[in-house]
Amino acid sequence: MEGTAADVADTAPDSLLDTPEAPADRMVRLRERLSRSGALGRGILTLLTRSGGVDEDTWDEIEETLLMADLGPDATDEMLENLRRRIKVLGTDDAEAVREALREELVALVNPDLDRRLAATRREAPDGVEVPSVMLMVGVNGTGKTTTVGKLARVLVAAERTVVLGAADTFRAAAADQLTTWGSRVGVDTVRSDRDGADPAAVAFDAVKTGIAQEVDVVIIDTAGRLQNKKGLMDELGKVRRVAEKGLHGDQVAEVLLVIDATTGQNGMQQARVFSEAVNITGIVLTKLDGTAKGGIIVNVQRELGVPVKMVGLGEGVDDLTPFDPYGFVDALLEG
Repeated sequence: MEGTAADVADTAPDSLLDTPEAPADRMVRLRERLSRSGALGRGILTLLTRSGGVDEDTWDEIEETLLMADLGPDATDEMLENLRRRIKVLGTDDAEAVREALREELVALVNPDLDRRLAATRREAPDGVEVPSVMLMVGVNGTGKTTTVGKLARVLVAAERTVVLGAADTFRAAAADQLTTWGSRVGVDTVRSDRDGADPAAVAFDAVKTGIAQEVDVVIIDTAGRLQNKKGLMDELGKVRRVAEKGLHGDQVAEVLLVIDATTGQNGMQQARVFSEAVNITGIVLTKLDGTAKGGIIVNVQRELGVPVKMVGLGEGVDDLTPFDPYGFVDALLEG
């Protein structure tokens, strides 16, 4: 794009490259991490199967457990109604039957029917040119967005995808350096501007051009997370998306992934709503899901925004980002 000043940061020599952890190994660790604290799953199971049966006080405790887990009032009411009906039929004498009923209700809330696949392959644009899938990463600064972009690059490299990163968060001086470091560790180029405060859309355009030239599978574009007002956010993200798509030969941005900190609760939900109104979100990346006390936010955010949680971050490790598996998640909540 004329007038831009973006360049491609050098990657590290092959001998210094990391080997990211395979997706299957990540899922094993997801189960292990989540099963350490079973407030949402095991806590309810304990209440349903304790001696003396289930009375109104027990149902009040279950309701409190669900609300404390950030499940949200509507989902909590639905869960309680369904559980009450099933436990009335089952009774509480058969602990295994109660466990299975609880598992089925939790799985239904998480909704396994949502399409959680990432668009992460080359595709044919309307004019016949092969182009990469382009992912825009959006979210408030402080949610670990740039770090998540780096971790997502590792996930894709582990799945044998080729990647280019675009450092379009040009308002935070350290963001481009941070992203370049993440990319270099797995042999991924980062397109960045040589000056602070450059036009983010121009960097996004150059990243797309580089991705096409290198014939990579995916271009991931990090965007600024300043939450000043909704109109400003809409204008900025809308421009980044439009300009990126100008380089895609008639194709569209494949994914717009919203990064949310699982520990921020209702404040995080409010921020998520603003972003979903500003740009068409296709999926959610939920970071800091390393305890199950707030596991209900997965249900809450999916219902609020109408899009699936596609990836979850479990902690601070470089390979602590993993595709979200609803069955594995619920089973982990009930283990122990």
